[in-house]
Amino acid sequence: MTSRVIVGIRVDGTSYQDAARRVTSWARAGESRYVAVATVNNVMEAYDSPEFRRIMNEADLVTPDGMPLVWGLRLLGIPGATRVYGPDLTPVLLRAAEDNSLPVGFYGATPEVLELLLARLRRRFPQIRITYAYAPPFRALSAEEDARVVDEIERAGARILFVGLSTPKQERWMAAHRGRIPAVMVGVGAAFDFLAGVKPQAPRWMQRAGLEWLFRLATEPRRLGRRYLKHNPRFAWLFTKQVLAFRLSGGL
Repeated sequence: MTSRVIVGIRVDGTSYQDAARRVTSWARAGESRYVAVATVNNVMEAYDSPEFRRIMNEADLVTPDGMPLVWGLRLLGIPGATRVYGPDLTPVLLRAAEDNSLPVGFYGATPEVLELLLARLRRRFPQIRITYAYAPPFRALSAEEDARVVDEIERAGARILFVGLSTPKQERWMAAHRGRIPAVMVGVGAAFDFLAGVKPQAPRWMQRAGLEWLFRLATEPRRLGRRYLKHNPRFAWLFTKQVLAFRLSGGL
């Protein structure tokens, strides 16, 4: 698998099929790994925090979730790069889990969203084995609570654990639990809300045009406004400088 570093973090030139194959193989072997789906937000959080940059770069797989990162991979010499988007990767992995009789679990969201999500997924994937689901409180867990979560996931036997927390919280959580939870942890961000039907998704044409951020800003201006205003212009400037340096050096 070919990868590139974009403004300091590794992004892998993977695909839905490749990601599903890797995750399924790791899950069948009972390996403890984590997958990050990267957006401009991840890149800029990593740019601002060496600790988070390490967490992103140590992930077992970093997919280009946002179209700017897909374009970035193409500009840096991977012309066939495609998007691997969390809300679309989730059902792809669920289908693979269903086909391979792999138990799955869900960690994140609220109890109400999680209930809606599981009901929808059980209708869509009637043979899926969901053995664990937990909506944690919106605070740090105590050491005792965290140990209980780890024990419950292990006893449930989940081999793929979908983690629906916000960035950078979900990546930090997965990194802290690699080696402790015998499952492939996949941080899918807002996928829980989208797949549960509690938040609208951008139309496909906006996603393909890299305008999903604009749709989300319009639907959640208070929560996302500061993030996009802070990160997007800086990313555009930093990546433009990187591409110019890449071209001046003759590329690869």
